[in-house]
Amino acid sequence: MNAVTTPAKPAASGVQRIADMLRLVEETVAVTRRVVRCGEAVYQVGQPFGCFYIINSGFFKTVSLSAEGREQVIGLHFRGDWLGLDGISAGHYGGDAVAIDTGEVWAVRYDALLQAALRAPALLTALHEAMSRELVRDHDSLLSLCTLPADARVAGFLRYWADALEQRGLRTDQITLHMTRAEIGNYLGMTLESVSRALSRLARGDVIRFIEKGRRDIHIPKVEALTRFIQHMASPVQAAALH
Repeated sequence: MNAVTTPAKPAASGVQRIADMLRLVEETVAVTRRVVRCGEAVYQVGQPFGCFYIINSGFFKTVSLSAEGREQVIGLHFRGDWLGLDGISAGHYGGDAVAIDTGEVWAVRYDALLQAALRAPALLTALHEAMSRELVRDHDSLLSLCTLPADARVAGFLRYWADALEQRGLRTDQITLHMTRAEIGNYLGMTLESVSRALSRLARGDVIRFIEKGRRDIHIPKVEALTRFIQHMASPVQAAALH
């Protein structure tokens, strides 16, 4: 999760990149389309690896199990993201991939993709780019957890979600959180209560606004205000005040 910096590419570039990648996959390798309902798993930990799953629509989370058997949300995924990359090395999936909204994934067999890449090298480039984005996302998420105070983590989460929507040509001024407060806290290394308090403080500062009582739909008047809030909370003076 990139909490402070803005995307390296403008939204139009992201929209075109994703559309081009999906078109390339569809035209060069066999895909199996699958509709996944909210709460259903695309795959589960320990299942033999054989396919990548490319998101065509919807929102998904990846979940791992700790040594104590506790679930940990480790990633959020949107249209154009690849699921199952962790299965290559071990030969099985390292966690669960679960839909948090009804969506569609394209199953692509790993061996078929490699064979198709001999004819269309751009396909292998698309795979490598997907891997690179996952590495960058993991790095940014770890950096956020290690360096940012709680309120800034929540603001960074909202900024990350808005950036992901922007990269897919969707509106960013109003977003629906397809996760509970507890799931957000699990992802950010916070308690449910801390997430709720952080959201309330963001609302009191008019950085965000709640649209209805359930507080799943959030209005963001200016996405840039989230970045300013994060930068303010991450400043040495503010960090000292929090301690």
